[in-house]
Amino acid sequence: MYQDIDPEKLIVRDFLALDRTVLANERTLLAYIRTAIALAASGATLLKVFSPNVAVASLGTILVASGLVLVGIGTRRYRTMTARLKEITRTNG
Repeated sequence: MYQDIDPEKLIVRDFLALDRTVLANERTLLAYIRTAIALAASGATLLKVFSPNVAVASLGTILVASGLVLVGIGTRRYRTMTARLKEITRTNG
């Protein structure tokens, strides 16, 4: 897909677009991490405050696990996009 890009046809605007995409990718990873921390913190709070209640403790456990899964998803997406962007710059660099 990216092999079809002709490096001779890229202009400054294209390189700036690549830079913006790299920064957007980093912001997206940080948003995933921020959301995962919020989920895990909410779940931990539920576990700490309402631990005798089985239903609420289950919800807390689910929230903590969801936070961990979300970090994994965000990291995988970040690495995938970073690899694609490196492929473009390697082709055009």
